Amino acid sequence: MIQLIVSILLFFVIFFGLAFILNMLLRRTWVMTFIYPFIIIIIVDNISTIDYFTQTGEAFQTLFTRVVNLTAIDIVILAAGFIGTIVSGFVIKYLRKNGYQMF
Repeated sequence: MIQLIVSILLFFVIFFGLAFILNMLLRRTWVMTFIYPFIIIIIVDNISTIDYFTQTGEAFQTLFTRVVNLTAIDIVILAAGFIGTIVSGFVIKYLRKNGYQMF
């Protein structure tokens, strides 16, 4: 149970921080939220990205199988990262609205 709580907090904080830094550098508030599903695919699929171009059918079949076989705990942890990217977007918008200029 403690590992679940730590994992949820870790994914939230990591992706909040990554999204915040990316938002500061690129000045695109929601860019990390759109990139996050691709990061999840890289985490979940456990196959080479080149296989999506060379062995397309097998790669997507493997991805689909692994996504379907995710447990509820895995989904909660991955959702925490996604929520971190969303919260980062709102924080950066709030800071910009209040006059903070980042880079």
